[in-house]
Amino acid sequence: MARLQVLSAAILFGTTGTAQTLAPEIEPLVVGASRIAVGAALLLLVALLVGRMRVGGGRAAVLLAGACVALYQATFFAAVAETGVAIAAVVALGSAPAFTGVLARTFAGERLHRRWAAATALASAGVALLVLGGGADGEVAPAGVGLALMSGCGYAGYAVLSKHMLEAGGTPEGVMAAVFATGAVLLLPLLAIVPLGELTSPAGLALALYLGAIPTALAYILFARGLARIGAGETATLTLAEPLTAAALGVIALGERPGAAAAAGAALVLGGLVLLALRPRAIRTAVGPAGAPA
Repeated sequence: MARLQVLSAAILFGTTGTAQTLAPEIEPLVVGASRIAVGAALLLLVALLVGRMRVGGGRAAVLLAGACVALYQATFFAAVAETGVAIAAVVALGSAPAFTGVLARTFAGERLHRRWAAATALASAGVALLVLGGGADGEVAPAGVGLALMSGCGYAGYAVLSKHMLEAGGTPEGVMAAVFATGAVLLLPLLAIVPLGELTSPAGLALALYLGAIPTALAYILFARGLARIGAGETATLTLAEPLTAAALGVIALGERPGAAAAAGAALVLGGLVLLALRPRAIRTAVGPAGAPA
């Protein structure tokens, strides 16, 4: 049951980019802000209902983690709009372990092993091929790749800080509710200055509710419950379903056709992820208590 919960969460995470692309014309920042607002409200409700609102690490950690959540959400949806679901998902998720390792080493003193270095080199080479080789129709937008890298960096900060708060005595429900509520507060002003587009239309509201309820609140709850019962290594392997889901949906549902070099780059990034998952202790915080950014 625990394995099914983690796998289901990873698959749900992987649907976010495709859902945005199939939705009405809405600014990526608005999509990210509305998703986090709905998700945070539901996570707070769950944490209150189960009576586990304890948050460790202090206010500064919550604020910084919330800022990281806001960063990776907004930049991921912007990257999808710039360079497509498949490329954005692979670059963001492929770069996150490298950024996480650097931050964990710098601020938490965690050791980085050779396998982590090899995985990072594979992912970096893959990103380079994606940029140089082109994606759909032979082109990849450098701006989109840059936004995806920012998303990976934001997720890394969130993962390291969440790990710190959990080790300081926070509960998974309480930490997630506090962090995502903070991220929502930081993103909500965007709804006042960025055109809402068709967010208030029936289809736009359906998108916000889906993204907030399914690949945010429900997926994070499933992931946390599964993670509590199985090892981090097995969890890391199961969460590889997220980038695979995103890339597959980009090709199948959206008709994205990456070029040969871009496909090779995506394979290298995914190879790096697999190599990292085979040795989870090389970077323990690569899989945080709430999964990946999409």
